[in-house]
Amino acid sequence: MGIFNNKINITELYPKGFVDIHSHLLPGIDDGAKNIEDSIGLIERMHKHGISDFRITPHVLGGVWENSSTTIKEKEADLKKALIEKGYHNVNIHAAAEYMLDDHFSALLANNDILPLKDKYILVEMSFFNPPFNLDDLLFQIQVKGYIPVLAHPERYNYYHDSMAQYEKLIEAGCLFQLNLLSLTEQYGKPTTKIAYELLKRGMYTFAGTDTHHKRHIHLMNEIATKKNKKLLLPLLENNIKTFSF
Repeated sequence: MGIFNNKINITELYPKGFVDIHSHLLPGIDDGAKNIEDSIGLIERMHKHGISDFRITPHVLGGVWENSSTTIKEKEADLKKALIEKGYHNVNIHAAAEYMLDDHFSALLANNDILPLKDKYILVEMSFFNPPFNLDDLLFQIQVKGYIPVLAHPERYNYYHDSMAQYEKLIEAGCLFQLNLLSLTEQYGKPTTKIAYELLKRGMYTFAGTDTHHKRHIHLMNEIATKKNKKLLLPLLENNIKTFSF
């Protein structure tokens, strides 16, 4: 009785004006949308869920996806043009990046070659195997440059799962946490889901994003559409609106 009565339509989950600040919707630039048709298809599906505003974040990762700011902005222009041609005049997109905290990022930061989500906020991530040895210095340098690091999906870093103190240390170092909504589904496994809810209940997240790469991700998002999750997530989703609206 409880779980079924608790379900809501996915369109009820997102408050009006919600801005997705983490997705991989630019065509052919990383492990997300494969081409412009794929990009449009993903955005169409998300639009039906009630999301019209996107701050898109392709990977920037040394040796794998060394996407330049120029290339990212070129893909953004292509996608904007295609959306207008399809009649999506009420869809807003802005291309930023999801930066791996590595040597490549350090060089970009030193050269002031950074695409923020908006204003001074930049989306960063770490390896899923271990944190960078110079993590404290990297976070310090980000802030010296006048930026605020928004750490993508902290719940997915398994090496922190046994220590809430490590998460607290990251926040004390100036990180804001961004929850992957997909972490509340089966996508990344039960340990990740457990930590995500723990961080949620402790009020340690500031923002949320979908981290959409493909159609399955969008389909999975229906699983989180419950009254309980809506109550837990509303402060984060509203923070997205207040901070990242167009």
